[in-house]
Amino acid sequence: MVTQTDKPGHGRTIAVFGASGHTGRFMVAQLLRRGFAPLAIGRDIAKMTESGFQDSNVPIRSASIDDPSSLDCSLAGAAAVINCAGPFLDTAGAVAAAALRARIHYLDVTAEQPSAQAIFDRFGDAATDTGIVFIPAMGFYGGFADLLATAAMGNWDSADEIRLGIALDSWRPTQGTRITGQRNTARRLVIEDGKLVPLEQPAPQTSWDFPEPFGRQDVSEVPFSEVPVIARHLRVARLRSYLNNTPLCDLRDSTTPPPIAADEKGRSAQTFLVDVVVRNGSKISRAIARGRDIYAFTAPLVVEAVERILDGRARGSGALAPGVAFDSTDFLRALTPEYLTFELRAD
Repeated sequence: MVTQTDKPGHGRTIAVFGASGHTGRFMVAQLLRRGFAPLAIGRDIAKMTESGFQDSNVPIRSASIDDPSSLDCSLAGAAAVINCAGPFLDTAGAVAAAALRARIHYLDVTAEQPSAQAIFDRFGDAATDTGIVFIPAMGFYGGFADLLATAAMGNWDSADEIRLGIALDSWRPTQGTRITGQRNTARRLVIEDGKLVPLEQPAPQTSWDFPEPFGRQDVSEVPFSEVPVIARHLRVARLRSYLNNTPLCDLRDSTTPPPIAADEKGRSAQTFLVDVVVRNGSKISRAIARGRDIYAFTAPLVVEAVERILDGRARGSGALAPGVAFDSTDFLRALTPEYLTFELRAD
């Protein structure tokens, strides 16, 4: 269903599935800011209409993952689709299959390990044969850590260990985050002896000395979709991912409210720091990034990827990790200083 006349995008028409969701609205706004022509796609046309897209002359289309023909119609005229509709265990396969039928690029923002792995396994060969790019987990949880780890490794062929620490000053989860958490019951994976293995239970607890402003934090081992993404291309014997306990307490409290806009861009006041430590023997390399609002930050992260794919700066085709598709250091620096501060250190 199309509720207003679609305008030609001249190769810069980008479909956003799940556009009326919290992250989806940031994605549409970022696409507009970067000169793209977004198509807002959702399952609930009433909710789509209430989201105000028509005020920005953004076409609205409805589609269901249970109706392949509706997905095919919704993607007509697009050069790529960004899937923002979780749980991705439910939506990613259907939307990615529609992208393959349409012969357009596919990106999503899943933090779910099984979803990211399924995109690689199911669509990799077909995307390569078709000459399109599929990038699962291009969001804050997943692709961001992969870019940082790849930048930190630099020209090293392998690493003995990668330790990833995420610090949030708070976490006001969206409804989508809560629903995804309930849906995603799969055993989380880490890398040990170069292989994907289940995380031991209960999740290990430790502490992490983050750079300022966070300092020393109690953390829990919480691997997200960065694990299967990093495992695709970095030779690392051991990978561990940690999140500080403060946001975990927020997430586990059912009374924690959703994000509240605190600036003119709709971003919340939440701040984040990601600290990636790569060790190879006695050598240590570190990538440190700071920013604001993990949901809002996902939009420029993904749209930068779309820009690079469409202008020919992606390296190859197929189902790719961000660190394979892009020059990771150049990519991250392109987001500074507006969305990110980023530094590399050799300790």
